[in-house]
Amino acid sequence: MNVLPGLLLALAIAVAGGWSADFIGTTVMGLPKSPISGIMMAILLGILVSNVIRLPAAVLPGVKFSVVRILRLGIILLGIRLSIVEAGAIGLKSLPVILGTVITALLLVTYVAKRIGLTEKLGTLIAVGTSICGATAIVATAPTIGARDDETSYAVACITLFGVVAMLVYPFAAHWIFAADPFRSGLFLGTAVHETSQVAGSGLVYQEYFGDARALDVATVTKLVRNLGMLLVIPLMSIYYHRRSVEGAAPPPWYTMIPLFVVGFALMSVLRTVGDTAGPDQLVFGFLEHAQWKSLVGDVKTVAEYCLAVAMAAVGLGTSIAGLRSIGLKPLGVGLFSAVVVGAVSATLITLFY
Repeated sequence: MNVLPGLLLALAIAVAGGWSADFIGTTVMGLPKSPISGIMMAILLGILVSNVIRLPAAVLPGVKFSVVRILRLGIILLGIRLSIVEAGAIGLKSLPVILGTVITALLLVTYVAKRIGLTEKLGTLIAVGTSICGATAIVATAPTIGARDDETSYAVACITLFGVVAMLVYPFAAHWIFAADPFRSGLFLGTAVHETSQVAGSGLVYQEYFGDARALDVATVTKLVRNLGMLLVIPLMSIYYHRRSVEGAAPPPWYTMIPLFVVGFALMSVLRTVGDTAGPDQLVFGFLEHAQWKSLVGDVKTVAEYCLAVAMAAVGLGTSIAGLRSIGLKPLGVGLFSAVVVGAVSATLITLFY
């Protein structure tokens, strides 16, 4: 499988997104600095290209590679922005909002889906995808509850559509609702946006528009903690459906449901913590000057953001508007309802308790 053509296409669109954002802001609008986000432009250009031009099959493996592997590499490298103590503190603070949004989505979305005539399994998949981690949770849950392929595809399509919309809209909504508070804005993005890639994209958009990297850090840690909800929810769904004599597979071993990029992020945070503890008269890790260590940290941060930019372009390339036509209005309605509910619950809990 050759991933190079699709990877180069995603890279080209990421670069074009940055260039077009600068061109519109500085040349067209005549401003000293562009107010347009290069990440947002990359996503929109990717969507435009994928829905106007029929992408050749040769680029598809590279697009998928960018969305999965390059994204995960970027998230792992983001770990160097925070010490393990800072990351842990954010994770603990985010738990009440995560629990509130996950429980509400699982109960309410499943109930509403059943009431309007969707199959119970499709409703469960949309609820799981909305509340935990998007398509990953859907694909992991589907075989354990015996869901059909079309139910899985419909759920993934709903999550993708409304997750992309949230990724582009929520950074501005968060900045307005929470009065430019980066912690609360990041907490909202990490709990209200569906996919890990979409959370990273929304955090980058916030960072580029409002000049505050804290929201991206908080959103990333919150989402990684939220992803671990698969450890509990998938076995519970499997037990529920097995008890009702619905054919399905047993849940996979618990350790396979811990995303490796979560571990990688934590290890990079540990690396940052250990590196920063070196005294003023000590070499960092025994061979780096303090200035070299700071430069290395800055370089890793830059590489992380480039990786995420390429992944966001690939997210755009993988968004098919035409593919949504066959779903019908009911699943889309439940997808919209679930997105609104999770966003509203998240914003309410954050406003009340933070």
